[in-house]
Amino acid sequence: MIATDKRKAIYLLHQEGMSQREIARRLHLGRNTVHRVIQQQGLPVTVRRKDKQTIDPDLLRRLHQDCEGRVQRRYEKLVEEEGLPVKYSTLTRQVRALGLGQPPQLRCHHVPDEPGQEMQHDTTVYALELGGRRVRLVASLIYLRYSKRRYLKFYRHFNRFQMKCFFHQALTHWGYTARQCIIDNTNLARLRGLGQHAVMVPEMAAFAHQYGFAFRCHERGHSNRKGKVSYCAS
Repeated sequence: MIATDKRKAIYLLHQEGMSQREIARRLHLGRNTVHRVIQQQGLPVTVRRKDKQTIDPDLLRRLHQDCEGRVQRRYEKLVEEEGLPVKYSTLTRQVRALGLGQPPQLRCHHVPDEPGQEMQHDTTVYALELGGRRVRLVASLIYLRYSKRRYLKFYRHFNRFQMKCFFHQALTHWGYTARQCIIDNTNLARLRGLGQHAVMVPEMAAFAHQYGFAFRCHERGHSNRKGKVSYCAS
């Protein structure tokens, strides 16, 4: 898009007798662009958007029931039976606006905050500039629900041994441990399986038992189960 001031300059130079070739050379524009601006007398061109096509809401609700919520079938009925040349994107937009689309995806299931019952652990990788060099750091954070107590440390590398060291330092600092610790499906503590079917690495299960808690993986698709941890680490 050409700025308004440049449009005026093109038309003014043209009125003063300068050739279109010279105007294009001086202003670093294409000759076709200069010609078009001159024909428009240097005025800005306003592009008017077409009015959005609307579909009768009652018709959409009726089709929603007839088609059992299938948007593709609703589209076919609108075009073939109702004779409406509607775009598929227009249909899906209005379906969402009427709340007739897919049910909203819940963030995760509700988990009550019971005093002292649960803590959560997560790691986040950061790329930071230290001493003029860009380095990769792993933030390890444990979060005690209900009391909202946190413990955070940064590592250049984070493996199973460092995970155990981190838990030892955090729980020693707190002087307390919850009964379970929610983690993601990381191979640092998980041997196989996902969610409630996850089997922990015997070494990590024994480590947790020594401190009076158990590791538990969140369910598939419920990564926000540790939402409080993610917010604290970001």
